[in-house]
Amino acid sequence: MSVQGLTRLEVWKRAKDFALRIYRDVLPLLPPEEKWNLNSQIRRSSLSISANIAEGYGRFYYQDNVRFCYIARGSLEETLSHLVFSFEANYIPETLYKELSTEGDEIDRMLNDYIAYLKRSKQGANEPGSAHAIHELSESYITESSEES
Repeated sequence: MSVQGLTRLEVWKRAKDFALRIYRDVLPLLPPEEKWNLNSQIRRSSLSISANIAEGYGRFYYQDNVRFCYIARGSLEETLSHLVFSFEANYIPETLYKELSTEGDEIDRMLNDYIAYLKRSKQGANEPGSAHAIHELSESYITESSEES
């Protein structure tokens, strides 16, 4: 697989452009005292989105690709969390925060669609060694606490 193939992947392009926007529009607004904290964290998480999509794309088995897309989705959520903090700490203006949040939501949707496509297509599912790939088990969990009266 080559970079040319990767550049045809729309979700990767959007994630890369999202990181560039973070670098160009957000990082210069952060105060100097955040250089080793928030600045470093948001740099790494924003770059990790497209990097994990690329790493998954380079894997042969769809399960590996899906796993890296899950990691990319986690990095996206981490980046969005840093943006919430940056906005609430008055480091970035509301207009920028809203634009980046909207872009993040679109990338999240695209990632979910790409994951669904990978699961349907199961590329590499019948190749030697594919039975040894990682399989995801579904677990139920509670997202809100429930109190009994």
